[in-house]
Formats: sequence, C-alpha cells, structure tokens
Amino acid sequence: MNKLLRTELFKLLIEKSKEEVDNNVIQNAYDEFIEQIRTVSNENDYSTTYRILAATRIEIASLETTPLYGQGEKCA
Repeated sequence: MNKLLRTELFKLLIEKSKEEVDNNVIQNAYDEFIEQIRTVSNENDYSTTYRILAATRIEIASLETTPLYGQGEKCA
C-alpha cells in the first residue's frame, strides 16, 4: 500500500520541502507518480485500489498544512 508514498514525488514534497527544486524535477516526479497510480489501478481489485488511493489522498492532504519553500502559499 505504500508503493505510491515511496515515489520520488513524495520524497520531494516531504524531504526537500525546505529546498528549492527545479520544475523539471517536479514534473518528472509527478509523471512517475501518475504512472504508479496506473500500475496500482491495473494490478489490484477495486477495493484494494480504493484503499491505496484513499491512503495516498490522506497523505497529500496532510502536506497541505506544510508550507513549501519558495511557493508563497500552501498546495492547492
């Protein structure tokens, strides 16, 4: 279930939140994240996929309270 949380996108959002990160790095990490979502969706039944996506959504929502360096406001 942690497959999505171990992606580069989450590493950038959590570990590198105090550093400035190049937009291309973020875009590549986002593309990898979307590909992982597709993989998870194809290899599991609907209830497992739902639980994985719901857990990931909770993690993303918790990041909204963490100000990102250089962004000036919270993630939306």
